[in-house]
Amino acid sequence: MTRPAVLGFATRQLHAGADSADPHRPRATPIHLSAGFVFDDFDEAHARFAGSADGFSYTRVSNPTNAAAERRIADLESGAGALLVGSGQAAVAVTLLSLVSAGDHILASPSIYEGTRELLRDDLSRLGVHTSFVSELNNLAAWEAGIRAETRALFAESIANPKNELLDIAGVAAIAHGHGIPLIVDNTLATPYLLRPIEHGADVVVHSASKFLAGHGTVLGGVIVDGGRFPWDAQATRYPQLAVDRGADGLTRVERSGAGAFLEQARHVAMRYGPTPSPFNAFLILQGIETLSPRVQRQSATALRLAQWLESHPAVASVDYCGLSSSPQRRLAEHYLPRGHGAVLSVTVHGGRDAARAFTDALGLFTRMTHLGDTRSLVLHPASTTHVLRGETELAAAGIGQGLLRLSIGLEDPEDLIADLDQALTVASEAEILTRAGVR
Repeated sequence: MTRPAVLGFATRQLHAGADSADPHRPRATPIHLSAGFVFDDFDEAHARFAGSADGFSYTRVSNPTNAAAERRIADLESGAGALLVGSGQAAVAVTLLSLVSAGDHILASPSIYEGTRELLRDDLSRLGVHTSFVSELNNLAAWEAGIRAETRALFAESIANPKNELLDIAGVAAIAHGHGIPLIVDNTLATPYLLRPIEHGADVVVHSASKFLAGHGTVLGGVIVDGGRFPWDAQATRYPQLAVDRGADGLTRVERSGAGAFLEQARHVAMRYGPTPSPFNAFLILQGIETLSPRVQRQSATALRLAQWLESHPAVASVDYCGLSSSPQRRLAEHYLPRGHGAVLSVTVHGGRDAARAFTDALGLFTRMTHLGDTRSLVLHPASTTHVLRGETELAAAGIGQGLLRLSIGLEDPEDLIADLDQALTVASEAEILTRAGVR
């Protein structure tokens, strides 16, 4: 049977990367729960380790189930290849450790997941890699001014956590490329169904596959997708590990792997540091991807409806969601997000922390937990959880007040979610009245 040359997204999320060579012809990708794989003979063992033969040797390096997930995600993201790792934080760490050395610099968005911010600010700085953050997400002049001679990567999120801020990917990519530097984009909240950063100029995309890709809140996983277009050899002195340093075969990574040089470097970094996902997790991620588009489409539609409803509620001070007509990023959203604006939004209730506490505790359908992209709707208070180590000045600069709550919208009926929010906002309003009266 001949397949069409160009397949739609929904078709590819079911079929891309399938192994047609498996003699048993399983319909679902098998779970290869094996630490290692048998070599036919002495010479094959040598060839696998030397990289001169295809196949698998040890699951810490690669595994057939993991490889199937890598092929499918790379296809959906319009990438040249992908690497599956143990978590989203592992994806960020492995990507950056593949590119930087002591003395290097990373320029990052001010609007990123707090765990990533701490990795950049605290952990990499101990290794001699310094990070600065631009003052405004889409101030292209600030991105330009922030680049130094030692800058090795620009890093941002396509849709930022927790306030649904949208990155001007093409604008920032143009600045990065003007300086011979790659742009790395965390695309977790957008997913490849809503937005594919590589198509807009990004060079590397990372995901927390634990979120929307897996979709059910059951597993951890991360993925790195390489666009395969960045000219590493043209920037040899910046990236000697790719284009200068020679291996035992006398070749650089670029000479050995061509367009796949970065991904091979990342695989070796991951192999040494060990953030290898279980093949069982890879299987569950593949299962989740099969329903990615209908899930994200429905979640995004519900999120927009809830954002519009919340914006008109008297107990609500503000709503951050780029799909709203009132959003300052509405024009960017029309360009980058024609299929929907994501399932994560933030809402700030009147009355500060006391009202936020009352609102959170009164919710019945929203689950109180630190996660995103679940089939169930979730709620979290960033100022007291993910951002708890920031002082009030830093929180204010980030626009994260004591009354702000992050909502991740699931697959429940919108009417039920609105009813739950409505009764919780009533409780929050009562708490605000008591606070103003000095009762609390």
